[in-house]
Amino acid sequence: QVRVVESGGGLVQAGDSLRLSCTASELVFDTYGLGWFRQAQGKERDFVAHIRWNGATTYKADSVKGRFTISRDNARNTVYLQMNSLQPEDTAVYYCAAARNDYGSSDVYTTQTVYDYWGQGTQVTVSS
Repeated sequence: QVRVVESGGGLVQAGDSLRLSCTASELVFDTYGLGWFRQAQGKERDFVAHIRWNGATTYKADSVKGRFTISRDNARNTVYLQMNSLQPEDTAVYYCAAARNDYGSSDVYTTQTVYDYWGQGTQVTVSS
């Protein structure tokens, strides 16, 4: 049974950094694309970043570019989201998801239905 587990969330102050981790088991990790989404209270789940099996990345426009970095370590079956210069508007539950299919260089990765497996989420709270 595939498991996707996020960790690394917490309470930080504006301007701080956090690194989220996500491990996925019982799948051929280095063939999957991995994505991060976030959901603020009372809002819809929103795309943050994606990394393809070959390391190519896609980021949510504007709000996280230059501050967030997605990376993967296939030897550890882990994908990371390094978040710098955090702001209160980054407060959300962050979800990791795994996509079996690859769609090349496409913005389809922003769509939740692309992903086959999801974690339970990790809370990130940024105080001002």
